[in-house]
Amino acid sequence: MARASHDFVYLASQSPRRRQLLDQLGVRHQLLLPGVDEDAEALEAVLPREAPLAYVERVTLAKLGAARRRLKQRGLPAAPLLCSDTTVALGNRIFGKPASADEAAAMLASLSGREHRVITAVAVGTMRRFDCTVNISKVRFAALTRTQIDAYVASGEPMGKAGAYAIQSQAAAWITHIAGSYSGIMGLPLYETAQLLQRFGVTY
Repeated sequence: MARASHDFVYLASQSPRRRQLLDQLGVRHQLLLPGVDEDAEALEAVLPREAPLAYVERVTLAKLGAARRRLKQRGLPAAPLLCSDTTVALGNRIFGKPASADEAAAMLASLSGREHRVITAVAVGTMRRFDCTVNISKVRFAALTRTQIDAYVASGEPMGKAGAYAIQSQAAAWITHIAGSYSGIMGLPLYETAQLLQRFGVTY
């Protein structure tokens, strides 16, 4: 039996950076976002003693499950679903999205002068099957002053970002070394994503 081909995917993510990265690949996509009755943030709650790698995989697959239910409930045409989650890890500490300016400043102070991991899981699936892969990159920050941290937090950029920063923002001026995938640090590792899309017959 010939494998089905698809000329678009559903992107179950509110991240404009993931949309931008799919556009970079030339992948047509439609947003499949949570409805008002869904608590999308609850999926990202960290479980007790959960390791960063296990966390990001679990959250990504939970997002995929929610997207499958959404697709079925809305009666939309069949096409592969793409979900992703990114977290920042300092050792075994998980740095998600800061809940406040104070938390953002504390995260940045912890990352100052140190190397951390950026872990991004990507899942592509249909109603019957799925595949998931993880990219791990390493980022080292220069030592940051309190003035630098306070100015960045005041800009509002850290809010909604894992680890309280975005690599494509002014925080790039603090990064002394990267090992891994720049696009993965942004939120969607393009090599791994392209491989998954190929397995599911997505043409672009």
